[in-house]
Amino acid sequence: MSWTQPRRGRRDAVGQRVTIAKIAEQAGVSVPTVSKVLNGRADVAEATRERIESLIQEHGYRRRATSTASSPMIDLVFNEIGGEWAVELIRGVEEVVRTEGVELVLSECGGARRPRQEWIESVLLRRPLGVIMVFSDLDADQRAQLEARRIPFVVVDPVGDVGDDVPSVGAANWSGGRMATLHLRNLGHQRIGVIGGPVETLCARMRVDGYTDALRSTGAGVDPALIRSTEFGVSSGHREALALLSLPDRPTAIFAGSDLQALGVYQAARELGLEIPRDLSVVGYDDLPVAQWVSPTLTTVHQPLRQMAELATRMVLDLAGGTTPAALRLDLAVEMRVRGSTASPRS
Repeated sequence: MSWTQPRRGRRDAVGQRVTIAKIAEQAGVSVPTVSKVLNGRADVAEATRERIESLIQEHGYRRRATSTASSPMIDLVFNEIGGEWAVELIRGVEEVVRTEGVELVLSECGGARRPRQEWIESVLLRRPLGVIMVFSDLDADQRAQLEARRIPFVVVDPVGDVGDDVPSVGAANWSGGRMATLHLRNLGHQRIGVIGGPVETLCARMRVDGYTDALRSTGAGVDPALIRSTEFGVSSGHREALALLSLPDRPTAIFAGSDLQALGVYQAARELGLEIPRDLSVVGYDDLPVAQWVSPTLTTVHQPLRQMAELATRMVLDLAGGTTPAALRLDLAVEMRVRGSTASPRS
């Protein structure tokens, strides 16, 4: 295994080139322990790892590709791969890597918001140009390991507030939630339910915040009984829609936090004998291809998923090439796509 220094001619205080052995000496550990940290091994005490990581960053060490290394690659990591939402993002990344001659490696966190340490170890062995995290995040230790090897990462649709120093690409979720609700208010709906995403995710909270702001700004009260939070899937949307539509004073419209949830609302309405949009108006979010396949076609908030993925890919490639983007945080605009699932409430 060979290592190199990106900072040409870096030497210690007495003019000697810094080696892995020197890092081990400064850290007070053995050379194999430094190698374990460089390769992302988990069997190193946290305090020791932090001390070695700090020295690695200070001296600018990174792994050097060997003659048998494969083509340059990017790691694309999902919390869970499945459905058209993930497909749209993958297509956006592929559009860029294809033209740049870069390979794409797909990984998932098994539904968790953060990848396991085994993933970090495999990334450090592959040595990709960069990593794109979709609806997932890294803990502080994982970030430090990537930063110490000069492997940049970009977050798409951040789970939480990733901070101003973390490159990320998202969309105007608050505006999207507000415009969806205003669309229903302008049609005359008073009782509007919302099925939001997981409360621990930033995009879900922002969409619901936009919903409540639209209600208040148009003189409608906010009824907590009409606000539900769940996962973004079809079954979750179905379950929460049944609960909303079983209320004594049921909503005449439902804003779903994803198109998949909206499909679940469609299913619940059919089971209860409700016709869309005559008895119930439905608005989704994302504007996946399926929004135009269902009947009636789904009114939804268009989120530019492919463009988000393309921008994230170009950003991580720029970072890998040593170029810092002009803006580390990008939130793209969203817009309403009015179709057949919304109408004025029956009088």
